[in-house]
Amino acid sequence: MKPSHAVLACMAAVLLLAAPAHAQHGFGVRTGVSVDPDQFYFGAHVDVGPLVKSLWFRPNIEIGFGDDVTLIAINPELAYWFPSKGSWHVYAGGGPALNIYDYDSGSDTQAGLNFLVGVAHRGGFFVEAKVGAFDSPTFKFGFGYTF
Repeated sequence: MKPSHAVLACMAAVLLLAAPAHAQHGFGVRTGVSVDPDQFYFGAHVDVGPLVKSLWFRPNIEIGFGDDVTLIAINPELAYWFPSKGSWHVYAGGGPALNIYDYDSGSDTQAGLNFLVGVAHRGGFFVEAKVGAFDSPTFKFGFGYTF
């Protein structure tokens, strides 16, 4: 990764994590695989809190490796949490993406769009699938934990 991309990634992480403490529901980590590009990724997110009843702002950053490219995806996503009386909660949502592709021959920044669906346990574990449009990865499958 070029130094300028590392600085940009650190700045994005700070911005994503800079929500006021009283608004944060939790900080989390995530990992998974993506298709087109075929990569392994890891990242972090913040469950900022409800904007309205069951609609939460859940920004995240994911860094992918593989397929001869490094991808930094900055995703300011929204998640709608469906009502549940059990320990598992289903959510769906999406949002825009800023995708920074770093190739051996140079880099390219592209806008994308993600649609997601997931299931999360009250204890913090979650599993999530994303479908990407425009210049986002075609499909992502991941899991993680919110503290």
